[in-house]
Amino acid sequence: MTENKKQIHFQDLGLIDYKEAWDFQETLFKFNVDAKIENRKADKTVTETKNHLIFCEHPHVYTLGKSGDENHLLLSETVLKQKGATYYKINRGGDITYHGPGQIVGYPILDLDKFFTDIHKYLRFLEEMIILTLAEYGIKAGRYEGFTGVWLDADNPLKARKISAMGVRCSRWVTMHGFAFNINTNLDYFNNIVPCGITGKQVTSLQKELNREIDVNEVKQKLKKNFVQLFEAKLIS
Repeated sequence: MTENKKQIHFQDLGLIDYKEAWDFQETLFKFNVDAKIENRKADKTVTETKNHLIFCEHPHVYTLGKSGDENHLLLSETVLKQKGATYYKINRGGDITYHGPGQIVGYPILDLDKFFTDIHKYLRFLEEMIILTLAEYGIKAGRYEGFTGVWLDADNPLKARKISAMGVRCSRWVTMHGFAFNINTNLDYFNNIVPCGITGKQVTSLQKELNREIDVNEVKQKLKKNFVQLFEAKLIS
């Protein structure tokens, strides 16, 4: 069975500057898009596309998706600098979010032609990976109708809180960007934005829910296990 599974190259970049990781993603993304254009022109596979899964953490940074509202950043440039944070307008979907230490950020650069050509299914798979991981910690998570990401108490508007945000870009069925999963995240930084453009909803973390510091590497192993099961893939380090 294993040899027939799709191969995905896995890298953990550790703590890395947001722009550096973004540029790296763009390089991998462009390789796949260019390969698909070349293959289509030649009407055969000239260059094989490569699938990647990247895990990392970022220093304090706010990112705004291409359809986002700049007013959802509630800080001036001066205060942003005082807080040691940076800000980028980027080319993914979604609104504004925060990345920082203690948060697992995942960037799958996949050629969905090798899996399934359905971006909604792709997002649901990313959500399911996190829902399954949270279940291993005894936390029941789900989806909030009308919104992407993973939520706790999603069926109770007064208690609903978000633990993972999603935002992707897809061109020629090649994906980039991905998910952010709050583990030991400093949630105070979310007070400086309207998270994902959604007002009146709280953000939470695994640490806050379990009231203890979490082993981030342990969470990464669970995420990888659930990712390969869902995508029927094989990770190559």
